[in-house]
Amino acid sequence: MKISTKGRYGLRAIIDLAANDGSRATPLREISERQNISEQYLEQLFASLRKAGIVKSVRGAHGGYLLNNSPENITVKDVLTALEGPIAPVDCVLKENGKIECSNGADCVTYNLWLKMKENIDQLLESVTIAFLRDEYQKLKNENNYLY
Repeated sequence: MKISTKGRYGLRAIIDLAANDGSRATPLREISERQNISEQYLEQLFASLRKAGIVKSVRGAHGGYLLNNSPENITVKDVLTALEGPIAPVDCVLKENGKIECSNGADCVTYNLWLKMKENIDQLLESVTIAFLRDEYQKLKNENNYLY
């Protein structure tokens, strides 16, 4: 399993949004400049994030994006799932129709390993909030004397 550029850049953009004046809508241009991510690419990412209900858009001269919830209530799993889809080491541990199905059934010696791996990944990603990462980001900026 590998998180794509979409997931990595989207997570950076959400952390940036949380760290930079949540009282006003932030234009993608500003996030693009701070994070060195193409504005056009951010538009694609934020379309998925908006559809998932993680951000909301504000139109007009002072338009941009806002988090749709507080950073304490948004997890890394929320963001990555919105951008990457279901996260699992192998497809057979993804739930379909409400239950997990493995094509090899009881004969698969590695099924429980993959299932445990997925459960541990889910637990980790659900335990880390955007607020935590925002705070870490701000500490890093202060330690390195970043200007933005």
